[in-house]
Amino acid sequence: MSGSLISWSTNQIQHMSIITRMILKKRNLTGFVWMMLFPLLLFISPEISAQSDSFTEYSVELPDSDQSIEMIPVSGGTFEMGPIDGNTHEVTVDPFWIGKYEITWNEYNLFRNEVLENLEPKLSANFNEDAAADIISLPSPPYVDMSFGMGTDGFPAAGMTHYAAFMFTKWLSEKTGEFYRLPTEAEWEYACRAANPDEYQMMTNESELSQHAWYKANSDRKYHQPGQKQPNALGIYDMLGNVAEWTFDQYHEDYIGQLENEPANNPYFKPTELYPRTARGGSWMDEAEAASCLKRRGSNPQWKMRDPQLPKSLWWLTNASFLGFRVIKPVNQPESAEGMEKYWIEAMQDYF
Repeated sequence: MSGSLISWSTNQIQHMSIITRMILKKRNLTGFVWMMLFPLLLFISPEISAQSDSFTEYSVELPDSDQSIEMIPVSGGTFEMGPIDGNTHEVTVDPFWIGKYEITWNEYNLFRNEVLENLEPKLSANFNEDAAADIISLPSPPYVDMSFGMGTDGFPAAGMTHYAAFMFTKWLSEKTGEFYRLPTEAEWEYACRAANPDEYQMMTNESELSQHAWYKANSDRKYHQPGQKQPNALGIYDMLGNVAEWTFDQYHEDYIGQLENEPANNPYFKPTELYPRTARGGSWMDEAEAASCLKRRGSNPQWKMRDPQLPKSLWWLTNASFLGFRVIKPVNQPESAEGMEKYWIEAMQDYF
């Protein structure tokens, strides 16, 4: 490792600043003592060694297309999660990459169309009960245009179920050979707060908020192409508004009360029940106060109210055009295919 600070990557410096704040907070060290410890930490911190030049922004190219997903590095750290109802809890998350933008229809439809194409020969060759079940679960719009006329080319994909968002991440993992998934609530909040473990300031000035988020007052009653507003300090766009975003977790209203240990290490709540699942952030439909890194909501059956199918679609929420998602790639990848399987939705639930 070079001893020159100039040769460090941006993320190494970011990670060192996080460690600095943690030590000063926990040990009440003076700045002078920290300066004495600084050279030692250059050599003994395994996490800093891991923050090599490879931990930088990159694009994952989607095979057989001109589409790609840009990914932003987020150094791991420990922070006070919340406040949610006035309570906080110390949480640690490992480093990961997160989508610079929300997943768009261009990317999502590559997945959807491939599923349909792969299923067609099966339906043509042997229409049976299994094929009929596949028809029920097709990732196709149930009688309505799921963009509701708001746009598809370059616009955020919206209205997919938690199951469908999970299936996209599985498809992406299979396509790229690297493990992608939805962010946990803790990872999403940490990334939204730009990996700042010390504080969170809600934008109370709507003039300032309007520079960062699409919400009810400025959205003209529709979502917008990602990347038009200012990003957060890590360069991530539209986390405060535009579309709310699915996370990995089963929804618990008392999230903080459910956490174990302090700090809680990479917490997540495995989804085992269909409702409610957790979405984060505000949307184009929401008031200004919802455009927040702390905004949480749990899914409910009313999000499928306009779906006339019985059973209702596994793939679409006809009343949730405010909802989309983005993906993450953990730095600590599962070591085997079996290690990935526990993160796939099929291993977690019955769907009907």
